[in-house]
Amino acid sequence: MQQNIILIGMMGSGKTTIGKLISQRINYPFFDSDHVIEEKCGASIATIFSLEGEQGFRRRETEVIRSLCMQKNIVIATGGGAVLNLQNRELLKNNGIVIYLKANVEALWQRTSQDKTRPLLDQENPRQVLENIYQNRDAIYISMANYTVDTSKSNIASLMIQILSFIKSYSNNAMFNF
Repeated sequence: MQQNIILIGMMGSGKTTIGKLISQRINYPFFDSDHVIEEKCGASIATIFSLEGEQGFRRRETEVIRSLCMQKNIVIATGGGAVLNLQNRELLKNNGIVIYLKANVEALWQRTSQDKTRPLLDQENPRQVLENIYQNRDAIYISMANYTVDTSKSNIASLMIQILSFIKSYSNNAMFNF
């Protein structure tokens, strides 16, 4: 059975960090959709947002997600807002095991407050913006997920055990020997 592992969640939830670790553990290539967009464009996400707006970025994001979902046996870390587009939700849900890395707003704020590369938080009251984004997306993440894991306080080792156990049991596949 060929199966992608797809990580969704808010900015700062740990998708890239955990995605890289999962990919190493199960020997799948890792792709961060935001990094793929930057490589294809030769520009940072912040630059794309400033030149094309969020709508231009989201169009590029859908193209990259479509391309990634055509591959098999990879780990994909999506951008936090990828789930806002219905087409992206369908592509992700139909092309892999979707894992929601959920963290509370306080943990997300601690992880993102000093990061100047997040255009959605480049606002007058970024903490409130983060809270609003969370409120708007949490139900979408939950509805898409095959599995949800709280990354607010758990250590990486504990999270990896939980996630890898789920992947192995969900896929019911002997190819995962970890």
